[in-house]
Amino acid sequence: MAHSLSAKKRIRQNAKRRARNRWRKGLVKQAVKDFEEALATDKQKAAEQLKTVFRRLDKVAAKGTIHKNAAARKKSRLAKRLHKLSVQA
Repeated sequence: MAHSLSAKKRIRQNAKRRARNRWRKGLVKQAVKDFEEALATDKQKAAEQLKTVFRRLDKVAAKGTIHKNAAARKKSRLAKRLHKLSVQA
């Protein structure tokens, strides 16, 4: 257990940051799930959902919750899935 005031403050700050980062990652995961559901049913809706996912990933990466290259990698893989579906049909 921390004894100094500064160590106790760091514990409080870390807990807040962890909660905030987990919330942001949850938003991204939910957006990806919505995109995958739309991908299975409607390509037009999936394209709109992809924009939402891109926006969420960019915001989360800008805040430092995930690395910008990780966000770019996820965006690329999702876009590739949408493109693959549109080429097949």
